[in-house]
Amino acid sequence: MDSIMGGISTWITAMRLRTLPLSISGIILASCFSKYNGFFKWDVFVLAILTTLSFQILSNFANDYGDGVKGTDNEDRIGPERAIQSGKITPKQLMRAIIINIVISFFLAVTLIFCAFGIKYLMLTIIFMALGIGSIIAAIRYTMGDNAYGYRGLGDFYVFFFFGLVSVVGCYTLYAKQFDFITVLPGFTVGLLSAAVLNLNNMRDRLSDEKSNKITMAVKLGEKNIKIYHNFLIFSAITSATVFSILYYNSVYNVIFMVTYVPLIIHLQKANKTSNPKLLDPELKKLALTTVVLAILMGVGCLLPF
Repeated sequence: MDSIMGGISTWITAMRLRTLPLSISGIILASCFSKYNGFFKWDVFVLAILTTLSFQILSNFANDYGDGVKGTDNEDRIGPERAIQSGKITPKQLMRAIIINIVISFFLAVTLIFCAFGIKYLMLTIIFMALGIGSIIAAIRYTMGDNAYGYRGLGDFYVFFFFGLVSVVGCYTLYAKQFDFITVLPGFTVGLLSAAVLNLNNMRDRLSDEKSNKITMAVKLGEKNIKIYHNFLIFSAITSATVFSILYYNSVYNVIFMVTYVPLIIHLQKANKTSNPKLLDPELKKLALTTVVLAILMGVGCLLPF
């Protein structure tokens, strides 16, 4: 019984549960906008959440596998010990889990798309099928394979695109069955902050990644310039959120999300002053949680009564 529970706890750890709230923050935001405009549907919401969680768990498994077999996850790494690194899960077992997760992710994505569009909106169905397949490929190719984009400094862009634009703009389109420009700036906000979370992770692991030839943006830019880049991501997110609130303001509740600017600025102060990568690890959870809270408050703010 203990060995079984130990196995279950190991797999739960490999799923990296602390990454899951950030992955669905854009879905929650888009769902609030759709509720405000009268497009919200519970079945689309539940399926969108499940699909996104499945994509994120797939990405986490694939990341563990890619970094594990390449030797990137080693004793030099600062963050939590990974599944293959610990020896508790073998590469063969993790690959089997990845294949099962691909099937589950594809099934959920197809179900979501047909629940949202049926057979009436053929062009949107084709576009979202392509996005669904692209999401699965992106989740796998982050660290897996000889040409993994996470090893070429492209992870930030993919996170920005899928966590931001696809999550917010795409999810809203699933509800409304049409594109709405109102979702673009919020999509930029969530995408930029999500990229900042990844960048902070890469800042923490910069030295060990460089030794393992994992060329992230942090490795490319170096200790000084990566902090400038990190400031750029967060201030750009604040700017896009502020512009959104100005353009679409109709109630004081629309700006309650600005309370999250305080922890964002405090985070930047700590990140800018820190020269010890180990001290960046606690900031990861804070930045991710702040992003989730910002997205929820931005969405709920449009639903509160005048």
